Amino acid sequence: MKDSVILTREYIEQIEQLVAEKQTEELKRRLDEMHPADIAEMCDDMSIEDARYIYHLLEGEDAADVLIEMDEDARNELLEEVPSETIAKKFIDYMDTDDAVDIIRDMDEEKQEEVLAHIEDIEQAGDIVDLLKYDEDTAGGIMGTEMVIVNENWSMPDCLREMRLQAEDRDEIYNVYVVDDEERLQGVFPLKKMITNPSVSKVKHVMDRDLISIHVDTPVEEVVQLIEKYNLVSVPVIDSIGRLVGQITVDDVMDEMRELAERDYQLASGLSQDVESDDSIMKQTRARLPWLLIGMVGGLGTSAILGLFDGVFAQYPEMALFIPLIGATGGNVGTQSSAIVVQGLANNSLDISNTGRLILKESLVSLLNAAIISLAVFGYNWWRYGVGSPATYSVSLSLFCVVMFAALFGTFVPMTLEKLKIDPAIATGPFISITNDVIGMLIYMGITVWLA
Repeated sequence: MKDSVILTREYIEQIEQLVAEKQTEELKRRLDEMHPADIAEMCDDMSIEDARYIYHLLEGEDAADVLIEMDEDARNELLEEVPSETIAKKFIDYMDTDDAVDIIRDMDEEKQEEVLAHIEDIEQAGDIVDLLKYDEDTAGGIMGTEMVIVNENWSMPDCLREMRLQAEDRDEIYNVYVVDDEERLQGVFPLKKMITNPSVSKVKHVMDRDLISIHVDTPVEEVVQLIEKYNLVSVPVIDSIGRLVGQITVDDVMDEMRELAERDYQLASGLSQDVESDDSIMKQTRARLPWLLIGMVGGLGTSAILGLFDGVFAQYPEMALFIPLIGATGGNVGTQSSAIVVQGLANNSLDISNTGRLILKESLVSLLNAAIISLAVFGYNWWRYGVGSPATYSVSLSLFCVVMFAALFGTFVPMTLEKLKIDPAIATGPFISITNDVIGMLIYMGITVWLA
């Protein structure tokens, strides 16, 4: 049994020392005791040369499992100098098809063909080729073809015999699927009925037809939502005519859930592409710069607006003190509202058809928040500047209007983007803040001039 190891810096340095001294036997002993996920994490933190040395010591399923668990960028770097034949025979031959596709998909077309040509199992190679045709963001792109399948017309003895044969080559069995003579999915074979009704003549008399399935072109986001909603451990995948072509298991979507969450978080933070902390300086710059430039333009626009009101600030200098308050409050309110909408759209708890109801609810919430915030600021300014200062009334009224606008704007924008088939996550970050800054300053200056 593999043990879980606490990967401290000290432990990794010990392994690096063993690598430097080429103490192969001691390294093998330690690696044999470690879980593949721990070995992969350790290799991610080591130099690529040390990681390659460790990989040369791994064999069979351990080598394949560690490669699957590795960080994608570190894995690609590791495989750059590994011959195609080695990749096929040392790694791919021991992988399920969905994991093999994840590895091969990141290679260039020439190396993909070389690796596929060296796979000894022709059936496995054919399955991989078929899966590579699907978009990686669809059910077909993440499904595996390893399943236990029985025919609805088989007798119970034939069914049990075939299940035993198929199970020998499977690491895990989540469900036993039932198909007809044309390989169309008909249902799932309940193992409990196999035990309680062993004398039933045919599979179709005991199979469960109440089965949730998905199409190969279903987006990954919908697959994740379906598995989460119905608490499924696996879901069968069918083609356009209902034939069973694969299955997606809960462990397949765990990585997808994490990647989707990371993508939305990065979009909300103003990153235009997926980046990691160890990515190159140029890649991180390209990911960060677009929104920063847009923010710069927004800031220049805000400065230009304020420049039109030099006379107001000269007459009432205290008004300038509240510019950060107006901008920050509007940005925070807008981001909160948009984040709630984006979250609701992501987990399907929000029905976009009920737009009117949502806007009404958000309006009432905003009205309450705006009233409390503006009254608090009104009390502060009354105490500090007195009844006669325009700041006492202008700032409070501006805050009220800015909060109302920001909340409705933050609600409306992601819903509009969703209808336009644009990822609404981009609305939760800099886009909302920049827009609220500009509009907020216009509101603030307009009300100030009006009351002054």
